[in-house]
Amino acid sequence: METSGGIQASLGGRYAMALFELARDERQIDVVSASLSTLNQAVAGSDDFRRLVTSPLVNRTDAAHAVAAVAPELGLDPLTTKFLGVLASNRRLRDLPAIMRAYRMLAADYRGETTAEVVSAHPLDADQLEALKTKLKAQTGKDVTIEATVDKSILGGLIVKLGSRQVDGSIRTKLNMLAQAMKG
Repeated sequence: METSGGIQASLGGRYAMALFELARDERQIDVVSASLSTLNQAVAGSDDFRRLVTSPLVNRTDAAHAVAAVAPELGLDPLTTKFLGVLASNRRLRDLPAIMRAYRMLAADYRGETTAEVVSAHPLDADQLEALKTKLKAQTGKDVTIEATVDKSILGGLIVKLGSRQVDGSIRTKLNMLAQAMKG
């Protein structure tokens, strides 16, 4: 069974689908979404936590104990906490970023929303994010959730990926195109 643009094609997608179906059945989609967002921030903000999630050297038992200890500190809901324990036991914590991304897509699709991945050279403020959401909603006819990341190497501008479409308005790409044109 393939859903939401082939999400289930990957192992992470299958885990995300399982978590989503459990959350849907227990009417906890938004609660799990909030926990995954908190978890995503923890992975991004802590080198130690990121190593725990990605290192193949951490054994199942230690990973499960670490996740069980961290979950209450982060305020994660019981379903997400239990799910992380399953990932740790199956040595699949390294798939967590893909699982979280796939879950967000499933939840957004369920709500009738779409998700745009936006890369900028500097963090976007609330007004910029709101203006971008408004423009994207006008194009898609759906509410748009923005997953913003910062990549200083693009120098400026934005890269927006919405579904299978990508618009690259980064200064880095424009400079590369100019260099190619000047080469002849």
